[in-house]
Amino acid sequence: MARSIINRRSLLQGAAGAAALGALPALAQDGTTEFLPAASTVRNNVSSFRMLEWQNYFDNTRGGAILVDITSRALHYWSEDQSIYRLYPTSVPLSEDLTRRGKTEVVQKVVNPAWRPTASMKERNPDWPDVVEGGAPDNPLGTRALYLSWTYYRIHGTHDTRKIGRRSSNGCIGLYNEHIEELYEMAQVGTQVLLI
Repeated sequence: MARSIINRRSLLQGAAGAAALGALPALAQDGTTEFLPAASTVRNNVSSFRMLEWQNYFDNTRGGAILVDITSRALHYWSEDQSIYRLYPTSVPLSEDLTRRGKTEVVQKVVNPAWRPTASMKERNPDWPDVVEGGAPDNPLGTRALYLSWTYYRIHGTHDTRKIGRRSSNGCIGLYNEHIEELYEMAQVGTQVLLI
């Protein structure tokens, strides 16, 4: 009799614990507005950082090609002669209204770029400074930036490595500083860029 009471008690306690876990609220990641479930079998990285073929996205690799996959939060780079392929984790825009998709190109390359928030960014965050000089350790553009033909859009480094892999930017694509430094050396003005 005592043994069946212990088993029943253990069973009830285990069921109550499992129910309590399922009732926990979703947890927010620090510094983002993105919510992740407390426990899940859902894959957050849709692509699993798999290699892609450039032919599915570009007619050629003249000048090199950069593909940014917003969903999988990955940047793919192919050199013009296709001898170099790189895959980097990225940060992506916080929301759909900050996200641009389509074809663009690299129009300028800058070492230690200065950062200036746009008018809409200042409106949302009035306490932000008007400028953060290039080379400053807290510069949101990191150590390198590839300016795109779209005004205000960049592929750049970041001093805040917690942002990589998250929806955390105001429109730009962010890379670890060591990755943007490598990409900066390979990409050139005129490199074609596609955001999907």
